[in-house]
Amino acid sequence: MPLTSKLQLFLTFALTLSASLSHAAGFQRLNLPMDQNGPALQGGVWYPCADPVGEIKIGRAVIPGVLDCKMPDGRYPLIVMSHGSAGSFLSHHDTAAALADAGFVVAAINHVGDNAQDRSRQGYLSIFSTRPREMRRLLDYMTGTWPGKSQLVEDKAGFFGFSRGGYTGLVLAGAAPDFQAGLAICQDAPTLPMCRDIAAGRAPKQPYVHDARIQAAVIADPLNAFPGDSLKRVAIPIQLWASEQGGDGVSPASVDAVRQGLGAPPDYHVARGAGHFAFLAPCAPAQALALADICRDPPGFDRAAFHQDFNARTAAFFKARLQ
Repeated sequence: MPLTSKLQLFLTFALTLSASLSHAAGFQRLNLPMDQNGPALQGGVWYPCADPVGEIKIGRAVIPGVLDCKMPDGRYPLIVMSHGSAGSFLSHHDTAAALADAGFVVAAINHVGDNAQDRSRQGYLSIFSTRPREMRRLLDYMTGTWPGKSQLVEDKAGFFGFSRGGYTGLVLAGAAPDFQAGLAICQDAPTLPMCRDIAAGRAPKQPYVHDARIQAAVIADPLNAFPGDSLKRVAIPIQLWASEQGGDGVSPASVDAVRQGLGAPPDYHVARGAGHFAFLAPCAPAQALALADICRDPPGFDRAAFHQDFNARTAAFFKARLQ
């Protein structure tokens, strides 16, 4: 076995072992005020905490953590997190907590007009321009205004993104989207405003929103809007995940096309037996009742068990590249 593979296996094992001995993640709510760059943004921050594990209830979600825990002394790399269409800053709360326990500060927001509470812009192409800009605002806030900014490692950040959030991360990493080539979701929903615009040749060219602060990214089941050489400018290390069954406009073939299009080969994984929503945090009972479509997994697939491995591999990837 190559040395790099042995190192990855060791890091994954070490992180899995440490998770059983871990403290809680600290958690605090995040509110970015409206400014000249856009509307107010709401979200949350997870960070290292030395207190015993507790529970925090937010809406239907129950997340492990300690509200407003004091962050231990030290310097921690920042990771920003982008949810999928109609998701929320809590969509990947277990992954965020695992990363906090591994020594990272993780910040996530609700994308305006494309979240669980507000879907007013979900079907419009404009959302693909505003998403990367909102993540840049989050990076600016965390490194410039957030009260704990002095404990962040300077000029070094990671990115975690799922579905449309994966698209967002690839744009920030240097990819140049081109919607005129079409979107897979338009085959099933041609009446969406974005699909009508694409069919009529009215798809605007999306602006290039690269952010050099992002130096590594974990991308799960990304929406692919990157034909031809659109991904060649992505030079940072990427860990790319694909669900075996896909869904919601994302297919295994479209994720494999991202893999092949990247300028450098990614650390590539396929979640066997998984559907698209398997990358979301395992659902609390109230969520499972209210959100069956995203909480139900294919027969034989254990989301909780998968996330133990997924979170450990995600943390190992970031630790090897940011710490």
